[in-house]
Amino acid sequence: MLILRMLPRAALIPCYYVVRMSALSRIGVAIDSALLEKFDKLIARRGYTNRSEAFRDLIREELVEEAWESPDAHVVGTVTLVYDHHVRLLSEKLTGIQHDFHHSILSTLHVHLDHDTCLEVMVVRGKAAVVRRVADVLISTKGVKHGRLTITTTGQELK
Repeated sequence: MLILRMLPRAALIPCYYVVRMSALSRIGVAIDSALLEKFDKLIARRGYTNRSEAFRDLIREELVEEAWESPDAHVVGTVTLVYDHHVRLLSEKLTGIQHDFHHSILSTLHVHLDHDTCLEVMVVRGKAAVVRRVADVLISTKGVKHGRLTITTTGQELK
């Protein structure tokens, strides 16, 4: 649907602009009352003002997750590592790995959590299979205490 609107009177030259509205579809969902009550409490805690946006986000989440399953899907994400920087040559190994995968690693944040422990967060981008490989190599490096890959979409397929 197209809506034509005139700019406010303050404009020197009258002109119109077009607002494109997406086609909304209404659906009905049958859901157990107890489950709905729990869902309402969850979305209220998360700050949703209505169920529709919460349902849309749940659907988007599933679509994004499905896209990750394709090794050729383009994704972005973060690799988070926690490690003891006193472990012999660990910092050098991690830096070397990052250089090996420089095409996939966009940025790195290094934080000193305490005297011994470091947190490193790398922003990664590329094909899902490559991003997973980068994360696996980094996380499995001897001396890394904990690591996690978080993948999301580039947003191109979500309109």
